[in-house]
Amino acid sequence: MDNITHSLVGLALGELVERALPAPLDPARGRTRRRALLLTGLLASNFPDLDLVLTPLLPAPLGYLIHHRGHTHTLLYALPQVALLLALTWLLWPGARRLLREDRGARRAIIGTALLGMVLHLSFDALNVYGVHPFAPFDARWLYGDLVFIVEPVFWTALGFALAPLARSRALRWLGLGFFAVMPVLFTWLGFLQWGTLAGLAAVALAVSAAGRRLGARAGLAAALLACAGFVGIQAVAGHVARGEIRAALAQAAPGSSVLDIPLSSFPANPLCWSFATVSTGPAADSYSVRIGVLSLAPGLTPVSSCPARFGGEPGNPARALAWKYAETRSLAALRELQRSNCSVDAWLRFARVPSLSDGVATDLRFGAPGQPNFSTLPYAARALAPCPAPLAAWGYPRADLLGWK
Repeated sequence: MDNITHSLVGLALGELVERALPAPLDPARGRTRRRALLLTGLLASNFPDLDLVLTPLLPAPLGYLIHHRGHTHTLLYALPQVALLLALTWLLWPGARRLLREDRGARRAIIGTALLGMVLHLSFDALNVYGVHPFAPFDARWLYGDLVFIVEPVFWTALGFALAPLARSRALRWLGLGFFAVMPVLFTWLGFLQWGTLAGLAAVALAVSAAGRRLGARAGLAAALLACAGFVGIQAVAGHVARGEIRAALAQAAPGSSVLDIPLSSFPANPLCWSFATVSTGPAADSYSVRIGVLSLAPGLTPVSSCPARFGGEPGNPARALAWKYAETRSLAALRELQRSNCSVDAWLRFARVPSLSDGVATDLRFGAPGQPNFSTLPYAARALAPCPAPLAAWGYPRADLLGWK
């Protein structure tokens, strides 16, 4: 997920923990406790992304693909990150140091917030098509949620309208409310969202704000969390339906093929529009195919031609439910030989879920078609004689099935 979402989740966590604790007798200590919980939640929910400093260890794009969402995005390495965060708090903040030393309840709350913040970062990252491998080194396989877009306005709106009114400064309150009100309008005007989506976000904002004003801050935060959880649940149901329709369409487009995977990426705040990819083998004995397309679950209301073009919509297809955008068929033997002979490709295949190999360039179709370079694009032919990339984390190969491994 984007770091605004991670930050809002961390702040909401800190506020909820603070409001679950007994009110302190000393107001000054109470202010320190609240600030410590908010800062701990904020930092813990962003700490795992510090792995971006490791990306220069490998040539682009492999540094980003291998080392981002890497070791810091595992449950095992969450523990030293919590220790580092608490150590920095202890060393750099005398008021928090006194609080940690003298108040057992606050100490437990801050440590728990740090641990839960790390877990929430991994959990939110697991919701999208990019994936995580949280159980490494015990299980280095990638896990994918395929549920929400990596920048999700529903989370911004729900959490933002619950948190902004809780700011101590009036200026910060209005700045926060203004930001979270204006951004969806701007995204819609730029073509990233549909006007119907904007109306839905406005309804979420009004519901969360009403709960907070009438029932208190805790009710506002609870309403925000309920909206986020409800949205994820809707996406899960919609994604299940989408996979069924894509399988049926693929059976017509490529009869006799066997589907291995259907990565899904929803459009922002839009359960009806989905970008998708397919990975399949056959019908020829030594072939595999990768495809990408766009699907609408309600073509009568929102055909693929109405899905926002900024995120892969397909203009010019009125009333259609599904549009294929690209297809590629390759030899399995050639893929396996390339993996053995080109160590840059071997490293890249530790990330690529939908591998496209065309004219000496590799691209993961989850993030764009060939000819539209993205952060996953690797010019592998030009690196055939280059030294093998190192250090290389031993993540599982997403397409171990194509490579002939169990």
